[in-house]
Amino acid sequence: MIDKKNIQEISSKIREMAENSPISDIEDNVNALLQSTFTKIGLVNREEFDVQTQVLKRTRLKLEALEKKLSDLNTKPNK
Repeated sequence: MIDKKNIQEISSKIREMAENSPISDIEDNVNALLQSTFTKIGLVNREEFDVQTQVLKRTRLKLEALEKKLSDLNTKPNK
């Protein structure tokens, strides 16, 4: 049976090999490529989408309030 110390040692060696390999460079390049492609096709991240959704909700509420004011002004009798 392999003891906990040996497992940790093997895990540590694997982690060290991965850090020294070109895998991390490839991952960085793929991430940059995907980000560039998403930007070109107009995709936004979830955070930006949520912010814009909140802006749209506030704008809609303001528009509804203005429409109500305008309607009230149009229905008031002229003096």
